[in-house]
Amino acid sequence: MKYVLVTGGVVSGLGKGVTASSIGVVLKACGLRVTSIKIDPYLNTDAGTMSPFEHGEVFVLDDGGEVDLDLGNYERFLDVRLTRDNNITTGKIYQSVIEKERRGDYLGRTVQVIPHITDAIKNWIESVAVIPVDGKEGAADVCVIELGGTVGDIESMPFIEALRQLSFTVGEDNFCLIHVSLIPVLGDGEQKTKPTQHSVRELRALGLTPHFLACRSEQPLLESTRQKLSQFCHVPVANILNVYNVPNIWHVPLLLRNQRAHDAIFEHLDLKRVANPPDLREWTKRAEIFDNLTEPVRIAMVGKYVGMKDSYLSVVKALLHACIACSVKPNIDWIAASDLEDDTAVSSTACVLVPGGFGDRGIKGMILAANYARKNKVPYLGICLGMQISVIEFSRNVLGWEEANSTEFDDQTPKPVVIFMPEGSVAYKGGTMRLGSRRTLFVTSNCLTAKLYHNSHHVDERHRHRYEVNPGIVEDLERSGLKFVGKDETGDRMEILELTDHPFYVGVQFHPEFKSRPGKPSPVFLGFILAALGRLDQHFHYYQNGNV
Repeated sequence: MKYVLVTGGVVSGLGKGVTASSIGVVLKACGLRVTSIKIDPYLNTDAGTMSPFEHGEVFVLDDGGEVDLDLGNYERFLDVRLTRDNNITTGKIYQSVIEKERRGDYLGRTVQVIPHITDAIKNWIESVAVIPVDGKEGAADVCVIELGGTVGDIESMPFIEALRQLSFTVGEDNFCLIHVSLIPVLGDGEQKTKPTQHSVRELRALGLTPHFLACRSEQPLLESTRQKLSQFCHVPVANILNVYNVPNIWHVPLLLRNQRAHDAIFEHLDLKRVANPPDLREWTKRAEIFDNLTEPVRIAMVGKYVGMKDSYLSVVKALLHACIACSVKPNIDWIAASDLEDDTAVSSTACVLVPGGFGDRGIKGMILAANYARKNKVPYLGICLGMQISVIEFSRNVLGWEEANSTEFDDQTPKPVVIFMPEGSVAYKGGTMRLGSRRTLFVTSNCLTAKLYHNSHHVDERHRHRYEVNPGIVEDLERSGLKFVGKDETGDRMEILELTDHPFYVGVQFHPEFKSRPGKPSPVFLGFILAALGRLDQHFHYYQNGNV
């Protein structure tokens, strides 16, 4: 197994995740099989209980793992299916060591950070690295590891030490360290290298020496800057990569390819004999199409966490994938649901999307948006909470149940149209929701959603919820035109709803955004954008004639 470690210095938020993903893309384009691991030094066991305002979205995996959003980048860039164990946290490591201590596995020895915590980290990395994530048999060729945070953080010290030991154990030609750092430009216009010098010095003091520098900058690095970095950071000029600002992140793998990063990495890891020249034709085409999009489609995103746009990162990416497939440019109106008091903000958009969320803040605004889309026949997509909102709105304004509500917002409501799942836990929040890939069966093939999934009898999508539509009120809703066209395998859990006599009014209990990929957009999002453009019927006609 070959390991590529990506660390960060100077400041957080430099784009280590995109850099790590892009390195993986280039290596995969050379014919190698690639897997990824993200290390998050926080004490949380996973990202499931974190606020989106603090840490961005919680990405959900097939196995129900609630993980850092960077794993979403890995899955989208590399088109792989990761597991919860591909996200290592301090909480997971300490929990596993303490469980062993309680069982007596350490035979009475004093349990310490070194060697017990560091050994647990190394063992975790080595065991997860060999798990296939690309649908093929056998281990990958290269494991790209991203260490979260910034070098020098106290909380990441055990991981730094474990990775130092790992690099020594596997040998120099099996371990490559790429350090992502910032090259700022101050008032005099000079590209400053001192922050990177200090960051590398800190890393070297901890026992790790970078083999490559990935320098983030607004403009391309000057040759003099490269020479200075090489001299003071002890990194060859050829190994100084420049990840400067580009129109979209799909250009980053192309930047690395153009700087021949793959050749330098293969030279260091002794992979030249098995690697091919990178084939990034599809990636290049996709990046160029994105750059040249001009026709806009205006999308109203009515959510709870719009102040932190990373809270809906996968939704935004899924919209982008669908828009590129339709050759239009997404123009998202970020509308805070808690501020929405009338339909003025949504009335000038082509479609309305209400994404997932928790808690009662902003519910009134979401209901208003769903009402506007339903009455004015504007394409509507409700995801998770957004589906439940459409049920509440329909119950109040069509069935006349003025007190219809979710027990999440009012546990004493006389008309509970959305209820707590019977198997849910009240005492514990973390890891107790309905999580991961679950099967949805289509009740009928004569519905928009089934057609978007090419008339499949079922679909497997990822879930993250603890409330669901009350099955006791389904007949009332369906008699009035709100049809539940997708249900779980028991038939009791509502998964997909559609409104009759509407161009596109769809709610899904699952999160289709988590499985959307560049070049393979989520069918639900694709239908949503096609409906906004008035091209959905044309799309169906195209596929009915045998086109693929």
